Amino acid sequence: MATTRKSGEARRVDLALQGGGAHGAFTWGVLDRLLEEPWLEIDGISGTSAGAMNAVVLVHGYGQGGAYGARSALDGFWRKVSEAAVFSPFQRSALDVLLGRWSLDYSPAFNAMDMMARVFSPYDLNPVGVNPLRNILSDSVDFDGLARSPIRLFITATNVRTGQGRVFRNAGITADVVLASACLPTLFHAIEIDGEAYWDGGYSGNPTLTPLVRECESEDTILVQVNPVERSAAPYSARDIADRVNEVSFNAALFKELRMMALLRQVADPGHGEGSKWARMRVHRIASAAMEEFGYSSKLNAEAGFLSKLKAIGRAAAQEFLDRSGPAIGRESTLDLDALLAGV
Repeated sequence: MATTRKSGEARRVDLALQGGGAHGAFTWGVLDRLLEEPWLEIDGISGTSAGAMNAVVLVHGYGQGGAYGARSALDGFWRKVSEAAVFSPFQRSALDVLLGRWSLDYSPAFNAMDMMARVFSPYDLNPVGVNPLRNILSDSVDFDGLARSPIRLFITATNVRTGQGRVFRNAGITADVVLASACLPTLFHAIEIDGEAYWDGGYSGNPTLTPLVRECESEDTILVQVNPVERSAAPYSARDIADRVNEVSFNAALFKELRMMALLRQVADPGHGEGSKWARMRVHRIASAAMEEFGYSSKLNAEAGFLSKLKAIGRAAAQEFLDRSGPAIGRESTLDLDALLAGV
């Protein structure tokens, strides 16, 4: 059921899109649903890794045909990803297929890769640096056109030498920039840009909120969170421990920015100075408890059936958000930032 608003109540929002490999199809579903709402006007998008891919494809499509063009472009991109996955060595085991499980935990190729990555680097195993996403991105996005878009784009990658995040903006975003933002160092060669090597942006900002606050006019940010924040119990198996370490690591930089925002809301003068921009930002979050059932290995599973399932989960999460929190956009935050300061 569509969410409706009275005429003249359009709201400008920023989008903050997390990364998460194939789990980015959840974000695809969220965006697909939000783009159906004409009262939501996108001012800026900050994306990292799979979030960066969703962001550039959306902006490309929007430039071609508005919200409908953006939805069509996202559909086409994820279809190409699933078609390429047919030839991937990372396939579910026969038992997983039989039981309807989407993880690759029992995939021979995934487990072989996981073991070899502890001894060999991508430069040993993939000496020519093949990355199937390069062709998909080049076929899906007119990168020159991003510079002309009214939607501000911010893509984060991590400088290998300094360990600092670098944020790329519309005119400077290329296929290399997006690949750098999604470059897991155990799988791919670092991406060289302007003489510097870059890895996945999730290590330094997943996604980065600062440019949305400082450079966009909107005072509402919708965070689309792929990586679960909480788990019902502590992990005990080696696989579950590795999964949880991954989730905590890729949420850490985001939570630092959210805590800073919460602190500035308490102490900054809301009418003046840099702190006032942070204090005025209203934050909302779209997430789903259903994502907790998918571990790290499933982030490499790009089967069409799995991507479609994640899209459906994302659309449902977006609908729940619109029903619950849509009326608050433009008025108040629906994410309790103050709770993030507890225990700090």
